[in-house]
Amino acid sequence: MAVSSGALQAATVLGELQRCGITHVVWLPDSETGYMYEAICDSTFLTLVPVCREGESIAIAAGLFMGGKRPVVLIQSTGFFESGDSVRGLALDLKLPLLLMIGYRGYRGEGQPLVDSAARFLEPILDAWGIPHFVVESDRTCSRISEAHQQAAASSHPVAILMGQEYTG
Repeated sequence: MAVSSGALQAATVLGELQRCGITHVVWLPDSETGYMYEAICDSTFLTLVPVCREGESIAIAAGLFMGGKRPVVLIQSTGFFESGDSVRGLALDLKLPLLLMIGYRGYRGEGQPLVDSAARFLEPILDAWGIPHFVVESDRTCSRISEAHQQAAASSHPVAILMGQEYTG
């Protein structure tokens, strides 16, 4: 299958994670980021830590930080909503320099209408919790992952990457 030049490709995302020194991906695959599953499994520098519920992901990432690892949490926006108490009680209260990569369900590209309530609520909720966020929707914007990781490390505060796909239809 041909990939448009504007597409977000797994190799590009993994390249950014490698530049950041990420060691573990705490993840529940979703429709927005599922294309990365095989690449993560095949990676020589990442360990995949699957979760059953997104609410577990923040606690597992906190434990990895305590063990000297550098995790990223990769979950869908609806799962992020479900993780609210862990985000508040662990990521925010413990001041974890955590990179959250959130599948932006319902996002169709900059300037396009948001197609469900998960998309409409995501950025306002992140704003309310004081979590800075960047949208990554193509290889051209993928460097924002490194920017967000640096911001999280410098501020000892979670920063989110909203993983969307450019809409070409």
